[in-house]
Amino acid sequence: MQRIWFITNPKSGSSSTAQAEEIVAGIADRGLTLAGRTDFPGDALPTLDALEAAKVDTVVLLAGDGTINAAVRALADWDGAILVLPGGTMNMLAKSLHTETDPVAILAAAQERGRRIALPFVAAGEHRAMVGLIVGPAANWYHARERIREGKLADLWPAVRLAWRRTFGKGIRLAGAPGFAREAQAAYVRAHENMLAVAAINARDFRSLADLGWNLITGDWVAAHAVTEIQTNRLTIAERRPVLALFDGEPVTLDPATTVMAGRTGEQFVATGPAT
Repeated sequence: MQRIWFITNPKSGSSSTAQAEEIVAGIADRGLTLAGRTDFPGDALPTLDALEAAKVDTVVLLAGDGTINAAVRALADWDGAILVLPGGTMNMLAKSLHTETDPVAILAAAQERGRRIALPFVAAGEHRAMVGLIVGPAANWYHARERIREGKLADLWPAVRLAWRRTFGKGIRLAGAPGFAREAQAAYVRAHENMLAVAAINARDFRSLADLGWNLITGDWVAAHAVTEIQTNRLTIAERRPVLALFDGEPVTLDPATTVMAGRTGEQFVATGPAT
C-alpha cells in the first residue's frame, strides 16, 4: 500500500469533512502518497484508466454501505486493493473486515498487517449487495429512514404512514426458498460463501410491526422479533409485478422472475481483523 486514491461521501452517516481531512493527514503521516481524491456523489467515481494512470495500488473508502457498493461495482475489474473505512451509519462491511473502529487506526493497521481477501455478495441481475438485500413491501420503510437522514422530520410521518400501509398489504412471493412464508412482508437476504441466508419478515401485529419499522430504520433487521432465517442457493421473484428492493440500503425495482444468487468478488478487500 503506497499510492492511494481516497473516495469519501461527507453526507454518509458518521462521516464528515473533518473526518475526511483526518484520513488525508493520516495518509501523509504514514509516508503514503495521495494520488487522487473523489468526493462522491459530487465527483464521479474514478475510472480504471484514471487509477492506472495515477499508478494507484489502493483505493480507500470512507462512506456508507450504499456509496461503498457503488464504488465496489465500478472497481469490480480492477486488480488493486480496496480498503473500507467506517464512514456510514451501520458500517456493516467495515465491521466484517476490521476489529478497530477508528478510521485512522484502521489505516495504520492496513499498512502494517493488511491482507487481501474475497467477499461474498448477493446478485440480482446487474445489481449487487455486499451487505444485504431487502425485497418486498416492507422495504418501503426506507422512505422514513431517508427522511431521518435528511433531517426532514416534517415529512417523516407521511413516510411512516406509507410504509405502514404497504406493510399491511400482501406479502412477497419467492420461489426456490423452501419454507419461506407466503405472507411475509419482506425478505432480508445475505450471502454466505455460495449460499443465501434468507430472513423472512412476517409481522402482523402492532408490536411486531413497530419493532420491524424501528429495526429497518436503524439497519438491524435480523434483531427484529419477527425474523426467522432459512438457507438456499438461489431465489426467484415470483410476483406478477415489479417489486421494491434495497441493495445495501439503495432502492431498486426488480422485475418479476428476477433470479437472486450468491456471488464472490476477487481478492480485492483489505482485512485487518483476525483470519477466519
